[in-house]
Amino acid sequence: MKQLLILRHAKSSWDDSALADFDRPLAPRGLKTAPLMGRELSRRGWLPDLALVSPALRTRETWRLVAQELPKSVPAQFAEELYEAAAGAILARVRQAKATSLLVIGHNPGLQHFVLRMAGAGSDESVFKKIEAKFPTAALARFTLDEDWADLDFGGARLTHCVRPKDLG
Repeated sequence: MKQLLILRHAKSSWDDSALADFDRPLAPRGLKTAPLMGRELSRRGWLPDLALVSPALRTRETWRLVAQELPKSVPAQFAEELYEAAAGAILARVRQAKATSLLVIGHNPGLQHFVLRMAGAGSDESVFKKIEAKFPTAALARFTLDEDWADLDFGGARLTHCVRPKDLG
């Protein structure tokens, strides 16, 4: 069985209006919640073999802080096509994965749309409704699936969990 973890980047800063969107760093809240989510991944044993990360500064910083909390080093690929990607572009990149447990870090609204479209038979309806209502910064969705990544299509995975920083107290 494969595991797909979808993590929205942590809260970013809007303090410098001269910065391009791509170059926005994490806000103080994001600097606190990203490691929190990394610790939660470790606590639950949801450890990725590979991370696919949008190359924007806020996603790279999120990954760095998450990765520091994991018990082992995890290779990361910074994928240009994940920057502000639509659900179809995210799926196309996931289909290329070579891992048993995959973590994708990116941006809304594409990630939320991807999660909602990916949920298929056996998905937890209460988790789906939670994500449908809101997929906030640093939120994590977890799927399980039996197919090879190359064969994955929308509706082809079981949505099992949604963890938000506010759920962790």
